[in-house]
Amino acid sequence: MNAPVIFHIDVNSAFLSWSALARLEAGSDTDLRLIPSIVGGDISKRKGVVLAKSIPAKAYGIVTGEPVVNALRKCPNLVLVPPDHALYHQKSSLLMEYLAGICPDIEQVSIDECYMNYSPVSSKYTSPKAAAALIRDTVCQKFGFTVNVGISDRKILAKMASDFKKPNLVHTLYSWEIQDKMWPLPVSSLFMCGKSSADTLRKLGILTIGDLAAADPAILESHLKSHGTTLWRYANGLDDSAVFPEPAKMKGIGNSTTLESDVVTRQDAARILLTLAESVGRRLRAAESRAGLVCTEIKYSTFRSVSHQAVLETPTASTDIIYRQSLALFDELWDHSPIRLLGLRTGKLIPDSEPVQLSLFDYAAPVSEKQQKLDAALDSIRQKFGKDAVKRGSLLDSPHRL
Repeated sequence: MNAPVIFHIDVNSAFLSWSALARLEAGSDTDLRLIPSIVGGDISKRKGVVLAKSIPAKAYGIVTGEPVVNALRKCPNLVLVPPDHALYHQKSSLLMEYLAGICPDIEQVSIDECYMNYSPVSSKYTSPKAAAALIRDTVCQKFGFTVNVGISDRKILAKMASDFKKPNLVHTLYSWEIQDKMWPLPVSSLFMCGKSSADTLRKLGILTIGDLAAADPAILESHLKSHGTTLWRYANGLDDSAVFPEPAKMKGIGNSTTLESDVVTRQDAARILLTLAESVGRRLRAAESRAGLVCTEIKYSTFRSVSHQAVLETPTASTDIIYRQSLALFDELWDHSPIRLLGLRTGKLIPDSEPVQLSLFDYAAPVSEKQQKLDAALDSIRQKFGKDAVKRGSLLDSPHRL
């Protein structure tokens, strides 16, 4: 069987590009993309960080995620633009609608990026590069902003390829190209290798992605726990995940929270995920539905977002099962950087009335029945006396307000 071909499509400086276009359409004679400019929040509030930057701003050493006041010190004549999230969601929807018209196998992973399974439409184009170039050029002509397209036989490598030289370019990074194209890069450029992970690896003498790929996974795990193994796999291009498109009619129930202060410990993150699981589980039960998929989302203090999802063997509305799965996904994702937002969503919903096939090895089935009764009792109490009428002991001393 032929290997799959996967595209990763990423908007170049999405927030800044979309804000620049809106200003030009409103009559401005200055293109923010051509001058030192950033999109950022009010410097007097917590959101006063750089969300996106122009290429001229990057030349001053301005980086995404740093405080706006720092950026202004580097470039006093910097143009500061407030974010317009309604505009960004509109632009994102238009882009995803266009891409889904090319191939419906689209997995959107953030507001400005998605994966596309090229294989189903390969017969329409002379090559993956030709198709990617057509997407790149058409997006620029149709919408006025640019994208990078990464091409590979594996999702993680397609993502890495799209982060190569920007803007408005197409790059390949097939599994047989990683030695030449990826291994010479600094380890900090590897997907999901945050500053703290890069610092730890540097102390171990691991400076490049190639160094990481050749390292002993046991040593990495001893210093970075399971995240070390994940980084080692990515450095070697090991990723068997498929593009997971969400059908337009598929419904889901989820919840997320932006935190008043960054979360830096697993214990605090677990408490927040438990609160989210209680909310999602309660809504699932109210909708008389069960979920067959759980997804955990993390947004770091640098505004970089990552997410991971897993299909459940048996659809459920149990708070405990949803929580345990979300925490397992969190452990796979978190790189120990400060967390600004945590999210939990469920999908592949089925009605309670629909029968499900239990696993022969599902030893937890009797416990699930007790759990269902407990969840129902708690839902009844909360409905009658308010959502805060009953709280788990583990949540009483949580320092983070949601």
